[in-house]
Amino acid sequence: MSKETGGPVMPSEYSLEENQGITLRDYFAAKAMQGFAASPSMIDSNDSRAISYVADASYAMADAMLAARNA
Repeated sequence: MSKETGGPVMPSEYSLEENQGITLRDYFAAKAMQGFAASPSMIDSNDSRAISYVADASYAMADAMLAARNA
């Protein structure tokens, strides 16, 4: 992955695979997405542009959180 991911959220010492679950970046993005989805203006929206905006904005927020964490 080209972006800093923060590593796995809950890695397992027993996993032989490189992919050990979701990354910290994915975790932060999921939390941000929950906040966006809780907005009344987003709840009833099936507009693909609104959905793409939420996905992009969630990862942008996750990237900012990782940057602040590493500062």
